[in-house]
Amino acid sequence: MFKFFSLVLFIVLFSGCDESSTIAVNEKYLDTNISFNETNNTLVKIDKSSEITKKRKRKPNPKKEKFKKIMIPIVSDIYVELEKKYQNVKLDIKHNRNQEHIEQLKKEYKAKTNALLLQAIKPHPISIVLAQSAIESAWLSSRFAKEANNIFGVWSFDKNEPRIAASGLRGEKTIYLKKYDSYNDAVRDYYKSIGKSWAYKKLRYLRTVTDKPHILLPHLESYSEKKSEYIKILKQLIKNNNFELYDIKETKIWKY
Repeated sequence: MFKFFSLVLFIVLFSGCDESSTIAVNEKYLDTNISFNETNNTLVKIDKSSEITKKRKRKPNPKKEKFKKIMIPIVSDIYVELEKKYQNVKLDIKHNRNQEHIEQLKKEYKAKTNALLLQAIKPHPISIVLAQSAIESAWLSSRFAKEANNIFGVWSFDKNEPRIAASGLRGEKTIYLKKYDSYNDAVRDYYKSIGKSWAYKKLRYLRTVTDKPHILLPHLESYSEKKSEYIKILKQLIKNNNFELYDIKETKIWKY
């Protein structure tokens, strides 16, 4: 039996307007047991036992496979890069060295204490980043991903930075999204935004004490107007795509 429910299809803090077609919207929610009903513009939740779900699970999706091939190496490399930075800063603080550098980082991340700085620069698991980039970029098929390398729906409020306009208006205002030189830059900026925004204070604290996605995910509710429904979709994406396989469970201490 089908269960219908309405969802808002745009993002509050970072996302712009999704301009995908019905097909792209369906692919955006691929592996979440959600499909788009173009008759009444609603999202449809599909019974897991249905033939539609079975068929979708049997047939690999080329767009999704391409996304994994591109994004898993990028996110993994940047995670290691940021984890190395975190571990080195942690050592600097412990041994009371490189104080000028520490103070510069505090200003950059608006962190008042050493503990808050460590929370700001600690990266959260790869699986979460993969799931968010998949849904926000429609598996790298959105216009913003193609024209601006913007895979997290990050808005721009600075007219002096590279950006592109969304075709639709929000009220009477034009929405702009940041334009990046590469997906790598988009991932780094995403991590930095999470590290600085007041909305993710609890997430930042928790990611220094746990690497379990199911504990961290609820604290990303502010990323979307869908709130708890957005978190459910992310959890299902991670589960159905086995994204946790790419999480780095053990971290080493890098010394320099």
